Amino acid sequence: MGGTELGGLDWPAVRLRVRNLRTGFTVDGTHRPIVSGVSFDLLPGRCVAIVGESGSGKSVTARSLVGLAGRGATVEADELELHHQDVRAFTARQWRRVRGRDVGFVLQDALVSLDPLRPVGKEIAEALRLHRWGGRAARKARVLELLERVGVPAPAVRARQRPDQLSGGLRQRALIASAIALDPDIVIADEPTTALDVTVQAQVLAQLEAMKERGASVILISHDLSVVARLADHILVMRGGEVLEQGPAERVLAAPENEYTRALIAAVPGEATRGRALTPGAPAPAPRPPIGAPVLEARELVKRLHTADGTVTRAVDGVSFTLHAGETLGIVGESGSGKSTTARLALGLERLDDGDVRLLGREWSSLAEVRRRALRRRISVVYQDPLSSFDPRWTVERILLDALRAESFATPADRDGRVRELLAHVGLSDAVLPRFPLRLSGGQRQRVAIARALAPRPDVIVLDEAVSALDVTIQAQILDLLVALQRESGVAYLFISHDLGVISHLSDRVLVMKDGRVVEEGTAEDVFERPQQPYTRDLIAAIPEFDPGAGSTTSTTSTTSTTGATGTADDTSTASTIAPESTA
Repeated sequence: MGGTELGGLDWPAVRLRVRNLRTGFTVDGTHRPIVSGVSFDLLPGRCVAIVGESGSGKSVTARSLVGLAGRGATVEADELELHHQDVRAFTARQWRRVRGRDVGFVLQDALVSLDPLRPVGKEIAEALRLHRWGGRAARKARVLELLERVGVPAPAVRARQRPDQLSGGLRQRALIASAIALDPDIVIADEPTTALDVTVQAQVLAQLEAMKERGASVILISHDLSVVARLADHILVMRGGEVLEQGPAERVLAAPENEYTRALIAAVPGEATRGRALTPGAPAPAPRPPIGAPVLEARELVKRLHTADGTVTRAVDGVSFTLHAGETLGIVGESGSGKSTTARLALGLERLDDGDVRLLGREWSSLAEVRRRALRRRISVVYQDPLSSFDPRWTVERILLDALRAESFATPADRDGRVRELLAHVGLSDAVLPRFPLRLSGGQRQRVAIARALAPRPDVIVLDEAVSALDVTIQAQILDLLVALQRESGVAYLFISHDLGVISHLSDRVLVMKDGRVVEEGTAEDVFERPQQPYTRDLIAAIPEFDPGAGSTTSTTSTTSTTGATGTADDTSTASTIAPESTA
């Protein structure tokens, strides 16, 4: 086979060849196929991106390539060759020799992936020790070199710290350092930037780009097309374990052939999508009613935090804002900027050290909780993870009935009618009423959380990272839903997020926070198009550019053959703004 060309590629240059990869799991004697028909080739200095939503099979695909599919897994392929060696029959011992040396694996959640009890320097050194690389002194020097290479400041200090003592970005960079310790030719990065702040995300992507420039091959697993557009040379789009479409990044992003790919691209929020629906087939948002009177006013809010060593910091330092009826005020900033603490102060869930919050023109923060209860129903909240905010023993019906407990109804039928009305508002059918939160999809849970927040007919809803954990098309459905509900009811949103694309799409006005203070505020158009402060400009510059019309922002040299399936996606989950959400 050496010297021949397969699929238009020079065969000796191919580092990883995959043909018709199939992975399934056997549970209780029943075999369930999870991934089928995945095919591609990987070249030096190129990136193959596998995109798709949760459950699409992309992570199972990545793990199957390196013998990590898991217990009960069956991995088959017509061809699976690493550096021209057939690895289909590799034993666990053979895979251990390959992983780290030939293939590095960067997982999504560095806090879980790193040993919480061991300094990160020892974690990285362990990867070297297992492959008998150098002596103790050489490994220590190599650890510092790796941390410096991935942009970790003060590497000698950081190497002695545990993961919980590092920020999310530093943890992720430490994980990258561990994955590239032995300079593997191939690096697999599975959702390496999910839930990271935009500036930290940019730093992680810069490290992956640097690997490509040094000649490493990258397999990127992601549902974020903005990230994919920056790195990928070739894209595979997966759904339901199958490849619906694949090809050069420029072609897939600029001229997608599959309906599902088009839905993924259309669902990416940003400045250009403001004022329009994100889901294909959804009606355009209703005309916006005039902005109303102030409903939530914060004046010079201060919250001090006392650490174990006696240090006092201001988590929130002099924050002021006014939120009007029918308006969305976005608050952005990196982790630790104080935006979530500001939201909790606005909700009356934390005690102010100074300042004042007024709700509907009345005292709010200064009231004792017993006196707040009469007003509590006028302000609601939707959290990032609704599952942790629900009682897992309660059905959807009980969750909503509990939210309605302050309302009086003439008859039980009227009360049940209100529950069904709430479900209809968020596009859910009565069929979810007897179900428990664990039996709902992520999108369904978030819709129930919104229905619960709407139940007392609030004037204000605080949304704290309410869509950051959702797949892009489900996120699009929720954002369209929020816009539609606001146009119908005039409810005001205080929207907290690190995702500047979401904030740009949804917000009327924006506060930018850093170190507990507001460093810039203004209309969304002014803040994103004419930022005044260097910090704001840095945040905006860190947003991965994504222009579907322009395709990928990276080289578009093909990295793979054109083998792989194309097909028709079932688009029922993205059909309308608040259509019944049965497939989220």
